[in-house]
Amino acid sequence: MTEKSDLDAETERMIDAAIGGMTPHELLIKTSLAEAADVEGRKAAIQKNRERALKLLAEIDKTLG
Repeated sequence: MTEKSDLDAETERMIDAAIGGMTPHELLIKTSLAEAADVEGRKAAIQKNRERALKLLAEIDKTLG
């Protein structure tokens, strides 16, 4: 084998290992689902932060009378 074909074969093995034996279509679906889950997590964090801010503002209002 030539050096280039050795490199191509090694690259192919690394790509296969990185995607865990999935097809490109399966990898795309998995990635899309992970991104969607992350969006939901961010929405939940935003809502929780909003609730905390409202509680803090209510406490400030009580303190200022």
